[in-house]
Amino acid sequence: MTTFDINFLDHVAIRVKNLEASVDWYEQVLGLKKYQLPEWGEFPIFMLSNKTGVAIFPANAMDPKINSASRNVKIDHFAFNLTSENFRKAKKRFEELGVPYEFQDHFYFHSIYLKDLDGHTVELTALVVDEASFYK
Repeated sequence: MTTFDINFLDHVAIRVKNLEASVDWYEQVLGLKKYQLPEWGEFPIFMLSNKTGVAIFPANAMDPKINSASRNVKIDHFAFNLTSENFRKAKKRFEELGVPYEFQDHFYFHSIYLKDLDGHTVELTALVVDEASFYK
């Protein structure tokens, strides 16, 4: 059987109410860089950290609203990995901006959860044990 390796999470596509406001939020709060290529037209707009990020598309407000509290089939959240130092800096940044977040200790990882303008759950996570012992 042929096998292959995946390098990293490339992006997660999300639908938003306001493209411009969402781009600003991802720039200001998470420090992501905007990529909008003329060949793609008005959207998607990619918001990236290195090679990982979100692709932002406009929502269709005429479609039925999805219950964000549902645990049924949907994207639950997406996560960006940070170093421990950058994890501490992110917490400080959110406190400076007054952005609410929730901290969770997952034993091997510490995570911060926050909501973007459209209620998407964004996780920032940092490994808190020796990398070699976790990724065996």
